[in-house]
Amino acid sequence: MANHKSSIKKIKQDEKKRVRNKAVRTRYRNLIKAVRLAVADGEAERAQTALNMATPYLQRAAGKGVIHQNKAARTISRLTKQVQALQA
Repeated sequence: MANHKSSIKKIKQDEKKRVRNKAVRTRYRNLIKAVRLAVADGEAERAQTALNMATPYLQRAAGKGVIHQNKAARTISRLTKQVQALQA
């Protein structure tokens, strides 16, 4: 356990961030999974709806620093390609 006051405060802050980040990470992974399942099932409408829900959430997670900006952009791009290929 830390001895300094600032170290104790930092540990508390890190724990709060860890719990918050875990919730955000779980949510965006589930949204991505929903898009991929809809694409795998061949349901274009459901895939588009899931993508529309996942995109702003991924951007928000990147803005909060939970994931890197480039990872969010890359994931959105790949999911969009899959959905567009399904609609074509």
